[in-house]
Amino acid sequence: MNLDINELVSRMPDFRSHEEASAWFSSEFGGQFVQKDHDVSEGKNVYYYHVIKNHEAYDRYMAYLMGEGKLDMGSMEPFESYSTIEISEDGDVSISL
Repeated sequence: MNLDINELVSRMPDFRSHEEASAWFSSEFGGQFVQKDHDVSEGKNVYYYHVIKNHEAYDRYMAYLMGEGKLDMGSMEPFESYSTIEISEDGDVSISL
């Protein structure tokens, strides 16, 4: 799956909350949009999601990170298998490819 950041941002509405933003991304990406973590940054709750672009490579990479498998680190495939979306409690969005 190719993720065109410019096209995605052009369609993305202004969000007022984390719930509103996560619902929109979930409707866009379905099961490829998964929550991974939560943190507090500058006094705001921030939620971290992955948009999975290559399930096979992503699953191998996540298993490796949990100590459950081996990984060939000779390619960028594990790192290119997903994109990260950060959503703050007030709906601010940051996307990294």
